Amino acid sequence: MNYIARTEAKVVAVIGAGTIGASWSAWFLARGFRVNASDPSPEGEAFVRRFVANAWPQLVELEIATITLDEALARLVFTADIAEACKDADFVQENAPERIEIKQELLARIDEHLPEGRVIGSSTSGLKASDMQARMARPGRLVVAHPFNPPHLIPLVEIVGGRQTDEAACDWALGFYNDHGKRAIRVRKEVPGHIANRLQAALWREAAHLVSDGVASVSDVDAAITEGPGLRWAIMGPHLTFHLAGGDGGIRHFADHLGPAIKTWWDDLGAPVIDARLTDMLEEGVREEAGGRSTADLAAERDRKLIALLKTVKPGA
Repeated sequence: MNYIARTEAKVVAVIGAGTIGASWSAWFLARGFRVNASDPSPEGEAFVRRFVANAWPQLVELEIATITLDEALARLVFTADIAEACKDADFVQENAPERIEIKQELLARIDEHLPEGRVIGSSTSGLKASDMQARMARPGRLVVAHPFNPPHLIPLVEIVGGRQTDEAACDWALGFYNDHGKRAIRVRKEVPGHIANRLQAALWREAAHLVSDGVASVSDVDAAITEGPGLRWAIMGPHLTFHLAGGDGGIRHFADHLGPAIKTWWDDLGAPVIDARLTDMLEEGVREEAGGRSTADLAAERDRKLIALLKTVKPGA
């Protein structure tokens, strides 16, 4: 299939406008697109507009926004009708709940009403494009385009094709996001959870094991990341970090020197079960660590510090 030139894409349909979809809407509006947002909730439009207004100062501070808030809200069109949202869209960002039956039905409807030559990106955090394509008439244009929450702030987007996905659709999506300031990466093989969520899950698995096994408290396990390797990971990933740890010999020296020791650590990693006991331990630990701060307070603190971090580590800073 021949896809619309990326430079000609002006209208984005955001299908599913909950927290993730509203965050995506804010980002697309900030980049100058018209957004056709669609959600079945009666409060959907009010929620999206409120989210965009609250996010706008952050987008301005990060120099992501290219227009004013009033201009952005004027470009936001809300409809509960998926056909109406898709009929003139140049790209679709789908954000339905993580249930394969819902995804399959919704993507078939989007595919039916979206013009030819347009790519569909799904924000799914763990489902496979190959499974979601099952009921689409034109499955070649579907890619997984998984953001990291909140999408209007976090640059990462993971692009994954399914068995029937056109290579050109993956290339289009990679270029589209990167053209507009995201950091899109290509996942070359379908696996549950893609890349970033699998890395998160691996870390949290051991974090939960350390709590369950009485090695450390929830707050101390968290501090072991935020006051240690987490600071480095905002600058370099694990491979470059360990490459530096190898000194002049780089990653090869690191592997030769510390490989045997690390293997013993790998062999000793835990495999906890998220049962009632562990959940109670985690809940109690998180409550103590939060120190009375609500989830809204914690999210605001996260976003404030995230913005400061993004301003520090952006290219040229």
